[in-house]
Amino acid sequence: MQVVGVEAELREEFDRWERRETAVLKALPYPLLAVSVVLTLLQSLWDAPVHLPAVLGLSVVLIAWVMWFHTFHPELHGNGPLMGLYYTGLVALTGCLVLLTPWFGFFAFIGYAHAFQYLKGQWRYVGVVVTSAVSSVSYVGGSGNITADEWWKWPAVSVLTAVIATAAFYADVMSDRRNHGQKRALAELHKANAELETALAENARLHSELLVRAREAGVLDERQRMAREIHDTLAQGLAGILTQLQAAEQAPGEPAVSRRHVANAMDLARESLTEARRTMRAVGPSALVESLLPDAIGDVAKRWSEVHRVEAVLTTTGDARPMHTDVEVALLRTAQEALANVAKHARAGRVALTLSYMEDLVTLDVLDDGVGFLPGTKRAGGSADGGFGLAGMRQRVQRLAGRLDVESEPGGGTAITVTVPAIPAGSTS
Repeated sequence: MQVVGVEAELREEFDRWERRETAVLKALPYPLLAVSVVLTLLQSLWDAPVHLPAVLGLSVVLIAWVMWFHTFHPELHGNGPLMGLYYTGLVALTGCLVLLTPWFGFFAFIGYAHAFQYLKGQWRYVGVVVTSAVSSVSYVGGSGNITADEWWKWPAVSVLTAVIATAAFYADVMSDRRNHGQKRALAELHKANAELETALAENARLHSELLVRAREAGVLDERQRMAREIHDTLAQGLAGILTQLQAAEQAPGEPAVSRRHVANAMDLARESLTEARRTMRAVGPSALVESLLPDAIGDVAKRWSEVHRVEAVLTTTGDARPMHTDVEVALLRTAQEALANVAKHARAGRVALTLSYMEDLVTLDVLDDGVGFLPGTKRAGGSADGGFGLAGMRQRVQRLAGRLDVESEPGGGTAITVTVPAIPAGSTS
């Protein structure tokens, strides 16, 4: 991610700047002390009055003091009282050296840096004021120039130096706070980015699992669809052909009856072949291609009635209008399967079909006056509630958020009701 790259670059830049600043502050006292000592030695060569043993002795003590606290023991830097003691000794030794020779004003500058580094809160500004007072001795030319007549120069320079140093120091403190705030913001951004990357990885994993499950569900759904289509076309057609051929076989002395049953079988074979080809091409039933749903169901009922010599009547109520293809296919297949079940099991004398169009729903009722059965019982060669046919019908309508209800009792006929949403033609189901 681009944001992660920018955040990483900024953090690296801050870390690089801090390392550089830490290295400079760690080494700074020694070159400043070296400059002060060298200039003092040069002054002694000019026969200027310098108490050289005292200067060198205090310089050795000062360098040992700085090395012990500042360089060799960084673990002590977080100890506020102890570093306060260190700063007090640093300023006291520096003040003594400045009183001996003004050249140690160069080293006195380290008081500002160490006040910022080791003191906390308002004590930082106390350190700035004290360091300004020590440095001002060198600014007026040394302690020898602080005479009774011109004593006011040192306090005046001290005040002016303290004001300027305090202003600069305050700006530096504000800059440091801003930098720390930016570092905290970068740390929080880094944490948020890490959490985001974890969430994205988890989302990718879940998405992958979802794709696998969706693919498996799609495969299962397609298998069920093909099973329903095969049952609604080939299985029903073969069952009808077998029934007609058996009827022809049972009428050997009646050529006209035999020929009628054979002709019916041939017609069923042609229709089944046509429907099988359309199923392989994944298109809708030919009956729906050529006519509206009420006409298609009416033609199915009429054809079924002619073949099985059982009266089948369709009644349509409501505003018959084009529905989505899936809705019409589900209702047509339900009518075909319900009539096929009547032919197989019901021994009915009449079948009534009612197709009802309502505002939000479309229902199909198929009622026969046959022998009936007990819903929930398992028939030979099938499943509960009437075999694979009812199960296939139920799966088909449930895919459309619909429902299938079966009411039956022995000797009381059977009523099948299918209810599906009235999805208009051209809508996305």
